[in-house]
Amino acid sequence: MKIAIIGTRGIPNNYGGFEQLAQYLSVILSDDGYDVTVYNSSLHPYQKTKFNNVNIVHCADPENKLGTAGQFIYDLNCILHCRKQQYDIILQLGYTSSSVWSFLFPKKTKIVTNMDGLEWKRSKYGFLTKLFLKKAEHWAIKYSDILISDSKGIQNYLEKAHKKSSVYIPYGATVFNTSDKSTLTKFNIEPFSYYLVIARMEPENNIETIIKGYLESKSNNSLVIVGSTKTSFGQYLKKIYPYSSILFLESIYDINILNQLRFYSNIYFHGHSVGGTNPSLLEAMASGAFICAHRNEFNEYILENDAMYFSSPKEVRDIIQQFIPTEKKDITLKNNEIKIKNMYSWKNISSAYLKVFEGI
Repeated sequence: MKIAIIGTRGIPNNYGGFEQLAQYLSVILSDDGYDVTVYNSSLHPYQKTKFNNVNIVHCADPENKLGTAGQFIYDLNCILHCRKQQYDIILQLGYTSSSVWSFLFPKKTKIVTNMDGLEWKRSKYGFLTKLFLKKAEHWAIKYSDILISDSKGIQNYLEKAHKKSSVYIPYGATVFNTSDKSTLTKFNIEPFSYYLVIARMEPENNIETIIKGYLESKSNNSLVIVGSTKTSFGQYLKKIYPYSSILFLESIYDINILNQLRFYSNIYFHGHSVGGTNPSLLEAMASGAFICAHRNEFNEYILENDAMYFSSPKEVRDIIQQFIPTEKKDITLKNNEIKIKNMYSWKNISSAYLKVFEGI
């Protein structure tokens, strides 16, 4: 079986969730003997034509010159290249800038699309952009043979809004255990003396809600925030909250560094409220972090009773002020670890994708 993966900036992961999925899925399937190709942006720092046993195709990406418009051209270049190959399966991760070209997909190739989150709900987008994203969602559904939902919430939405069934396959993670504290030394922080946020600087990730609650708590611990502040919202946060106790560490993609930060945090705050199963949530569960998540159906389906929840600065404040490590915390951490091993291991996730591929 020849499988192509498009819709990401490429592997190895140097950006986010879909890149993480593409990396683990492609490596596992290629190691099992499948012919897997991942499409990489020409701007990706990894310029080789092989990653482990995975084929890499580099396509021209003018995003550095054209901004967001460059993503559409990059996706077009990937699809045009796909047309010249004889893939059995094209796995399309997301649809924001690629579904506009869906009519160009090769007719004899089966198209599997991971529908990502509800992109048009993101507050950073204006009315016209949201209108386009709704249309892009429609195109992705129309031109796909099979739809993948990475959360039950997305699956329910597709059923209700589009009368379309989809296969539920979440993201994966790998259980992490460490005694290494080198990362903490690098950032001049002490074990269990800080609260942690790892997220893109966007309003719907509730970073400001967490910051306000943290400041109201008057905690002596630091608040460490990992994520690029080069966005307009990131710049706003740095300007409005210039406190020495709030550490903005910018983007970090090294999974070992992220896992150390999560493992040694007092509380890991997960503020994501839009989209499906966020990869960083599963990674927090896998790394032994004690999680306080934004209360919504996406997070509650994954975490169930094995987390605390917030929906306002006051609740964040109260959680910080009242937090005391107890036996219940140890049970919670163990339960989350068991979930990762039994339901969200990358091997299980890859098997679920393979089952879909073989089925069509």
